[in-house]
Amino acid sequence: MSISGRLRKTAYGSREMTLPTTMRAIDPETPGGPEVLVPVDRSVPVPGPGEVLIRVAAAGVNRPDVTQRQGFYPPPPDAPTILGLEVAGEIVAAGDDVPREMIGQPVCALVAGGGYAEYCVAPMGQCLPVPEGLSMVEAAAIPETLFTVWTNLFERAYAVDGDRVLIHGGTSGIGTMAISLCNLFGITAIVTCGSDEKSAQAVAHGADHAINYRTEDFVERVKAITGGRGVNVVLDMVGGDYVPRNLKCLAPDGRHVSIAVQGGMTAEIPIFQIMRNRLTLTGSTLRPRSVSFKTMVADELHRNVWPFVTEGRLKPVLDSTFPLDQAAAAHARMDSGGHFGKIVLVVGE
Repeated sequence: MSISGRLRKTAYGSREMTLPTTMRAIDPETPGGPEVLVPVDRSVPVPGPGEVLIRVAAAGVNRPDVTQRQGFYPPPPDAPTILGLEVAGEIVAAGDDVPREMIGQPVCALVAGGGYAEYCVAPMGQCLPVPEGLSMVEAAAIPETLFTVWTNLFERAYAVDGDRVLIHGGTSGIGTMAISLCNLFGITAIVTCGSDEKSAQAVAHGADHAINYRTEDFVERVKAITGGRGVNVVLDMVGGDYVPRNLKCLAPDGRHVSIAVQGGMTAEIPIFQIMRNRLTLTGSTLRPRSVSFKTMVADELHRNVWPFVTEGRLKPVLDSTFPLDQAAAAHARMDSGGHFGKIVLVVGE
């Protein structure tokens, strides 16, 4: 499907817009704590072939932004150093090969960087329409987690109706999106959380079971919840010593998907257990994937998930919002680990 078919036409499409040459952005020169996130002036980017320029209304804050801020996750060579992997706003300019009717469209987009700014360039194929009834703040909180959960839980782990899934970080942006999608597609969601309060929040959001990993052994709890059968999929963002424990939670023919390594980049695994139970270990990182791949994923999401967004049945869980010039406070909120759902920067109207 072309992006023209994905986005709705508007009466104000193709209108001419006068754009500034400079903009406010968060583009730290050195790695460090949240205090390095101060507004600076940068040139407004120019969209190239297959790209659009979005006047950013809101930008999502994600864990990879924190890792990049700390100096451990440099952007791909062709991506801007400005932080931010997802935005929502209005298309105000487009590359020469982009249909003019795209100008004026309200969209949200997955980007490889550049989101913490007043203007951001996005590949046209990575844009999705913002339907009526969805605010720009809500729209900005969707792309990164939705693309990540869809590609890993449904494409790499082949989760289907009737499966049981263990999701670590149940109250994170990824966790809450995974719970939402499990609810929509008939999948039992078992999540881990860092407190009883967060466990209660996860269950209130739709998790079938929540385990406080600080007070309970999640391996034993999964066995008890599943009657000893185990889960079909583990969606893991911890890594390290969680991996061998996760494998104990898997049913025969289970799938383990790694999407982050917050707890360690290496793990010792029981190979014979993998052989005996026919387990599959996989994982992925989304940011460096090609535009063509992400465009394909956007098409799949538009067909399979976006109807739920349009109907109001899928919305992100919002923790808090901060103005762009308070990006440091937004990152401090994420660093604290106390958030439930997504943190969003409000950039423009």
